[in-house]
Amino acid sequence: MSGRRRLSIVVLGLSITSTWGNGHATTYRALLRALARRGHEVLFLERNQPWYAAHRDLPRPPFCRTLLYDSVDHLEARFERPIRDADLVIVGSYVPEGVTVGRLVVATARGTTAFYDIDTPVTLTKLARGDDEYVSADLIPRYDLYLSFTGGPTLRAIEQRYGARRARPLYCAVDPELYFPEPGTASVDLGYLGTYSADRQPKLERLLLEPARRWPEGRFAVAGPQYPDATEWPANVERTDYLPAHRHRAFYGSQRFTLNLTRADMVTAGFSPSVRLFEAAACGTPIISDAWSGLETLFEPGREILLATSPDDVLRHLRALPEARRRALGAAARARVLRAHTAAHRALELEVLIAEAEDRTIAVPVWRGGAGWKLPGLRVEGVLPRKPAP
Repeated sequence: MSGRRRLSIVVLGLSITSTWGNGHATTYRALLRALARRGHEVLFLERNQPWYAAHRDLPRPPFCRTLLYDSVDHLEARFERPIRDADLVIVGSYVPEGVTVGRLVVATARGTTAFYDIDTPVTLTKLARGDDEYVSADLIPRYDLYLSFTGGPTLRAIEQRYGARRARPLYCAVDPELYFPEPGTASVDLGYLGTYSADRQPKLERLLLEPARRWPEGRFAVAGPQYPDATEWPANVERTDYLPAHRHRAFYGSQRFTLNLTRADMVTAGFSPSVRLFEAAACGTPIISDAWSGLETLFEPGREILLATSPDDVLRHLRALPEARRRALGAAARARVLRAHTAAHRALELEVLIAEAEDRTIAVPVWRGGAGWKLPGLRVEGVLPRKPAP
């Protein structure tokens, strides 16, 4: 691959050691594992937080060095040199004291710097009301790259409104060696995996809890933390408060269908897929999703994914869809993920973006619509499922 070189990369992210209450860890694990497989050396720096310390399901990721810091002063004192010498330094969204951390990075790093926004619509809402929790308007132009979980027209708006040098999509992805179909009989008709969010809760009520009430013979499941104690769960909804990442595949595999719900800000922005969408699809579990602009560029409605806006829609999918079509739907979504949405694709896309920022020549991937990315040296269709390392 022309222009390719092995990189030293430092990532400052919300968490990689714990999936408790956040989807960031899953994203970082998949991407960094893929980068390591391509020969890059990665150091992940995580702020030591008590709520993650109590729920660390991967305290020592085998694919990267992971070190903790207790404060920005501690970060600067101990890790200034690695930040300075790295080829690429990434600061993620929701990093504690992210503006201070970002200013330290752009002032110190000699290599390419990037802000990785895993929460782009939320970020833009915060900036519009003057909330600089983890990035500020004056910091955005100082990064070489603005990597975004949201694609589409939002990227141009970030460049025009906030002066980002290069706003580029770097969607979430999935590792197909960790997420794949397993043999067995589904015990749940519809399940949902997600942390409680006030703006998502009305959809959960409309698209899962109400169908559960109307169909008492059906079997439903919801997994995720931070739901209010006052939440009324129908008797046929199985509740799991916290599901560590190594149990996600089995959870998806236990379902005839899985539900995908999108936060309000991300619906407004469009082009904002959740990592849960790709995880479920990689497991071959048919997906029922809310609708939002850009979804059709990721999965074909009716063939690879089903849409629902009401309890009636959900119940029709659950009770009327022929079994052969249900299976075909899950298989088609999995095939789409393997063509276009694996962590291997994202790692190679990131290499291209780094080369762009450094003004280097590199073989550019070509998007071929439903056929996915044509990427030099990338083979994912033949990935065979195997058990993850303990």
